Amino acid sequence: MNDTLRVLIVDDETPARTRLRDLLGDIGATCPNVVVGMAANGVEALRLIEQAGGADVVLCDIRMPVMDGVELARHLGRMTEPPAVIFTTAYDQYAVQAFELAAVDYLLKPVRAERLAAALAKVRQRRVPTDQALAALAPGERRHFSVNERGRILLLPVVDVRYLKAELKYVTARTIEREFVLDEALTQIEHEFGERFLRIHRNCLVARAAVAGVERAGEQDGEAHWEILLTGVPERLPVSRRQWPAVKQALGL
Repeated sequence: MNDTLRVLIVDDETPARTRLRDLLGDIGATCPNVVVGMAANGVEALRLIEQAGGADVVLCDIRMPVMDGVELARHLGRMTEPPAVIFTTAYDQYAVQAFELAAVDYLLKPVRAERLAAALAKVRQRRVPTDQALAALAPGERRHFSVNERGRILLLPVVDVRYLKAELKYVTARTIEREFVLDEALTQIEHEFGERFLRIHRNCLVARAAVAGVERAGEQDGEAHWEILLTGVPERLPVSRRQWPAVKQALGL
């Protein structure tokens, strides 16, 4: 990181983005910086970071449409060189303490120039917040999975995933169009999305909403078992004997 910090501003309110840009200009003499982009939500922010070739710091609002600040921070944390994330928030003191525990800095709105300069001064000594700490700040489901492909971060909408299968140390997520490789544990995904995905095997979760039915298979070979049929994909996924009682109950069979 050189002396000039590359800063990305993320806030769904135009006046808030403009204020941060102006404040960065005001403190430029003592805290050299350049604004590499301004975004209205997390999805736009990820696109801008890619276009800009990276950023050192992301000034990020918490509550935004499409993708909020906490989910954005979780995606940024999976980058090869993750930027520092500084939340800008109107949350109360209890939430501010939670941000401190998560090892990310925060700026209470309305943001002041002195406080912004102090936050940026901490960037070089920063610790990247863990995914677990960020998940604790926003216990609700993410809307996207992060997919690293050829140095890029792709956002995979969770609602598009038909099933997830553990293979070696990675998890493959299958949509109607194609497969994606996730650097996440199947047990972690099951814990976070327990209402959305159903475990049918020790290495496989299926989207409950995509289940089209079940069929008996393998009786001629003496290895009779049940298979899950999913809408939009040709694969028939076997249900393990151990999981069948839970699957049967979950599907109301």
